[in-house]
This record gives sequence, C-alpha cells and structure tokens, in this order.
Amino acid sequence: MKKQTTIITKIQHTAVAFLLGVLVFALGGCQKPEEYRTEADKIAAEVIMQKQIDAIGKHYPIRIERPSTILRRRLIKEQKLPYAGPESLGTDQLEKIAHWPEPDYPTWQENPLDPVVVLEPNKPVKLTLNEALQIGAQNSFDYQNNKENIFEAALDLDLTANDFRLQFTDNRLRTDFDRDMTGDDNVNSTETSADLSLKRKFENGATATFGITMAIANLLTPDGNSSFGSSADTSINIPLLRGSGKHIVTESLTQAQRKVVYRIYDFERFKKTYAVSVASSYLKVLGQLDSVKNSEENYRMLVTSAIFARRRADAGLVKEIDVDRAAQNELSARNNWISAVENHKGALDSFKNLLGLPIDANIELDRLELNGLTERVEVFLSKMQDEKTQDEEGFSADSEVVLVGADMENTGPLEIDELAAIELAFENRLDLRKSQGEVYDSQRNIVVLADRLRAELTIGGSARVGGSGENKIRTDKGIYSAFLTFDPAFERTAERNNYRKAYISLEKTVRRTQSLEDSIKSSVRNKLRNLLKTRQTVHIQTKSVKLAEKRVSSVSLFLEAGRAPILDLLDAQESLLGAQNALTSAIVNYRIAELELQRDMGVLVVNEKGLWHEYTPETL
Repeated sequence: MKKQTTIITKIQHTAVAFLLGVLVFALGGCQKPEEYRTEADKIAAEVIMQKQIDAIGKHYPIRIERPSTILRRRLIKEQKLPYAGPESLGTDQLEKIAHWPEPDYPTWQENPLDPVVVLEPNKPVKLTLNEALQIGAQNSFDYQNNKENIFEAALDLDLTANDFRLQFTDNRLRTDFDRDMTGDDNVNSTETSADLSLKRKFENGATATFGITMAIANLLTPDGNSSFGSSADTSINIPLLRGSGKHIVTESLTQAQRKVVYRIYDFERFKKTYAVSVASSYLKVLGQLDSVKNSEENYRMLVTSAIFARRRADAGLVKEIDVDRAAQNELSARNNWISAVENHKGALDSFKNLLGLPIDANIELDRLELNGLTERVEVFLSKMQDEKTQDEEGFSADSEVVLVGADMENTGPLEIDELAAIELAFENRLDLRKSQGEVYDSQRNIVVLADRLRAELTIGGSARVGGSGENKIRTDKGIYSAFLTFDPAFERTAERNNYRKAYISLEKTVRRTQSLEDSIKSSVRNKLRNLLKTRQTVHIQTKSVKLAEKRVSSVSLFLEAGRAPILDLLDAQESLLGAQNALTSAIVNYRIAELELQRDMGVLVVNEKGLWHEYTPETL
C-alpha cells in the first residue's frame, strides 16, 4: 500500500511539474505586441517580394510607415504653417492614450527614398519636375493608400494560408478552487488541468485534430487525497464527394494569392497614372505662369498705348474715341492680368494638394523646365517642312485654293504606327492583365459552385484513450469509432441559383474586359491623333507669334508716323497675347500627350522613388 502511494505521489509530482512547465512555456512564449507587429511586417514583406516577382518580374521594398522627414511635415514646421492638431504632423506625434500597447511606436523613421529638398527661411521652395515626382511618391495620400492595400492583401494571404498549417487550438492551463459547505465538515479542494490541442487541414480537404488533457484533483484535508487523470483524443474527417479535391479546397488560398497580384498590378498602374498627372499639372502650372508673364507684358504695352493715345489726342492728332478705346483695352488687360495671376495661384494650390503637401506652403516651380521643353519641341519643329501660304508662294489673287492637311513627315519621336501602339498597350497594360485574370477567376468560381451541387459523402473516425482516474494513457482501453455521412443533395436551391448566377457573372466580367480593350484602343488612337494635332498647333502658333510680333512692330511704326489708327495697334497687341498663350499651351499639351500615350500603352516605367523611365520607340 505504501509503495502504491509512493507511485501515485511521484505521478502527481510529475504531472505538476509538467503543468508548471507548460505554464512557464506559455508565459515565455507570449510575444510582446511589438514582436507580433514586426513579425507581421516580415511576413508581409516576404509575401510581397515573391508576388512582385510573379507579377512584374522584379521586386522592390514597399514601405508603409510614413517617416517624420517627409516634406509635408517639414514645411508645416519650418514655414510655421497653421495646423489643427498633432495628427496634422503624423501618427508619431499623437499623444499615447491609456493602455497604449507600444509606448515607442509609431516613432520617427528615416526614409532613404526622400528627395533632398533644402528649406531656407523666408524663401519659397523651388521644385524641379523630378523632385515633384519623388515628393509625390512619399507624401501623396493616394500613393500611401495603394501601398497599404498591397500590404493588407499580403496579410490576408498569410491568414488564409494559416488554415492549412498545423494550429494550436483550445490550449489552456486551468486551476479551480472549490469549497463544499453542504456536509458536517467543510471540504476544500483544487483541480488543475492542462489541455493541448492541435489541428491541421490538408489540401485534399481532410481535417485532423489531436488533443491531450491532464488533470490533478487534491482534497485540502489532513488526508490529502489526490487523483490524477489523463486522456488523449484524435479524429479525422475526409470528404469524398462535395468539398473534396485540391482545386476546391485550396480555392480560398488561390484567390488570396491572386488578390495580392492584383493589388500589385493596381499599384503599378497607379504609379504610371499618378506620375503623368503630376507632370501634367506641373507643366500646366508653368504654362499659366507663362500666361501671367504674357498678360503682364500686354498690360504694360496697353498702358503705354493709352498714354500715347492721350498725348496724341491732346495734340489733336487722334480722335477722343480712340483714346477711350485705348483706355478700355487697358482696363481689360489689367483684368486679364489679375485673373491670370489668381488662376496661377489656384492651379499651384491644386498641384500642392496632388503631391500631398499643405496648400498654403510657400512653393514655386522651376521655370527652366518649361524653357527646356520649348527647346526640345523646337528641335523637331526645325525639321518640319516650312508650309507657306499661297501669298508667300507668290500666287496671284485668282490662283486655285489648295489646302494642305497635316503631314506625317518629321514627326515627334512617339508618333508611332497605330497598330504597333495598340499591340504595345495590349502587351503592357496591367489593368488589362488584371481584367483577364478576373475572367479566369469567374471560371474558377463556376467550378467551385458546381462542386457544391454534388452529394456529400464524408468518412472519418475518432479515438479517445485514458480518462479520469487513469495514471497513464493506455491504448488498449480506449474508445474508437468510425462514421460515414451521406447527404443525397435533395435540397440545393441556393446552390442552384448561385451556380446559374455565376455564369451571368462570367458574362459580365467578359464584357468588362471587352469594354476595357475597346477603351485602350480608343485612348491610344486619340493620343496619337492628339500628338499630330498639337504638333501642327505648335508649328502654326510659332508662325502666328512671329507674324503677331511683326505686326505689332509695323503698326507701331505706322502709328508714330501718323499712318495708322490706334485701333490697329490695340488689335495687333491683343493678337500677339493670344498667339503667345496659344503657343505655350500647345508646347505643354504636346509634352503631356507624349506622357499620356506612354501611360496608355503601359510602357512608362516608374520606380520606387516615383521617377520615370520613358519609352524609346527605337526598340520597335
């Protein structure tokens, strides 16, 4: 009897040691919130890297933590701009609320992709186009949202993949203290139990579980009676008809993987679209700045003309009505100049908002960008044939009128063949690739929903060994069972309707793809037409400016000689202003059309810094 008691005591001690070990392991295994977050970051980064290689054939890091060094915050602080609260500066500036899990996070982060922009006191920040592209990539809200969409999809994929990993479920250590006061004597007792359960789902649909339980019960009396029990159970379920097959079971995992790829496609497409939007807005702001300069020069000339007209009227050389006309044109020029200044300010505010910068920041754009653009256009303008008017050709007044249409000689570098441009777009447009993938997803969905129409046949089994009062787990005294379930599919109304709707969904998805294909063709054709049209406009407006300048000069000489009315000068000056603004607009529009064509063909490459690498048609 004493020997048996000693054995039981050893078993109890061993069990207690085991339970304490499980407790220590559990407490030691609990990670801090920071460790969980960094682990999630690492897993997401690995997923994104692999899916980038699958989607676009290369990979680069995607940072979602916005650093403190971004230009938005620097402008607010260093230019002393008004802001509503700490959230205006970033999450790391927020006051940590009660029970905040990570006192040191979010915190200041360096970002090697930040462009170096020098801020000088009481001076505007001058941005080049390349700097604007990089600043937008780091400060734009939409840019950040697209990166976070990829990151969230990567975490969703990891969670879906976890369904097919070995998981710990229902694992706990528990101690109960009881006091029984129903009898003559109060009885105090304790019971300590530990559960450890494992579960695994396999790609063929089978699900296996395993669990082990150990428990110790002690009576807190002088006798100190104790009992020890342990048990283990396992089960497995295997579907044979409905819900079986790797292509059915792993469909959720496949869709999660494809979703990450689609988010990468979306981001790559967004980068191209965003870069063109930034460049377009940048150049248009510069174009409006040029309009301000032209309007100012026109205003000065008309003020001079009004003064000149007043003097000549005082001398009796012109009529008073001519003075009034000059004064009216001066007032109109002043209004146009003020409107041009304010329109430029509004466009600049919109541009700053596009970059994700405070719209009240003191920023100016580099005018040299427009000068360089003008020089670039003049290179191929100089190669264009000099189309002369019939008067310049020396035709007589009764000569036949011959109209010369737009030519395709000496075209710009991106005015390529239409068929080649469309084929490039079909090959490189990632949104088209995504749409085609969604057609395939719709087909896969039909396969999955067809499986749900089938009868259900599942086999399985379970085993339980050990139990209360047992000192060890004995397989020869277990409980074993097997089962077979069959659902003959008498009721499948919901499944039937979902299956039919899946074909309708497939048709809709195919039509969306066809519509996108037509849209791509249309956009490419329109951009090519726009290139041709704006090239001709640049050529025509260049001539128009030269003629207007010549006309103003000639009329001024005639006016001084008293051989021309003041109205001719006013009309010539107005024509010069219109021609100058039209030329600037045409030059800007031609460059924008080049970028939009590259965007619509999907050949404009934008790196992780937001900088682009343009397409070179010589590769065709």
